[in-house]
Amino acid sequence: MGLLDVFNSIKVKAENFLNEKNVVTDFLAKLEEKTGIKKKIIAAGAVSLTGLYLVYGYGASLVCNLIGFVYPAYYSIKAIESLNKEDDTKWLTYWVVYGVFSLGEFFSDIFLYWFPFYYAFKCLFLLWCMAPMSWNGSQIIYNKVVRPIFLRHEATVDNMVSDISGKAMSAAENLTREERTCKLKQKSNVKSQRC
Repeated sequence: MGLLDVFNSIKVKAENFLNEKNVVTDFLAKLEEKTGIKKKIIAAGAVSLTGLYLVYGYGASLVCNLIGFVYPAYYSIKAIESLNKEDDTKWLTYWVVYGVFSLGEFFSDIFLYWFPFYYAFKCLFLLWCMAPMSWNGSQIIYNKVVRPIFLRHEATVDNMVSDISGKAMSAAENLTREERTCKLKQKSNVKSQRC
């Protein structure tokens, strides 16, 4: 699949999205009605302005995170509501990669922030991860990075989680027992003071 095929695939998906009935297309239809400009042109302009804003605008981090969250969240909900298991797996894979990326970004953001066009590249990366094609970023990163690391350390993590949950349960039981004992002592003290 060449680059032209990718662009054609994205174009077809975008046109299908613009022909669906949803909040965005309803809003674009109202704009088209009031301005006389086709909704395809309005959408292309909005995408272009967003791209420029990611490069030069204040708050580009928020815009980038919204792009990486809103579209996948919408299609994740649609996947949950569908009977098809394949789309569930696709979006779960995206969210795992998104989580790993966000965790890595949390620790390196102080350095990455200073790179020019960082948020534009981050947005392109997130778009690649959610792209409607078989070789999108989330599939590649999950299969080449996340899955091998997970399989290598799965038993260790499972044991750790089991130990932590056992200790947490024990601590909760001890706390409950101590609280109950304390309340019983308080009740007995109150009764003895009345007599």
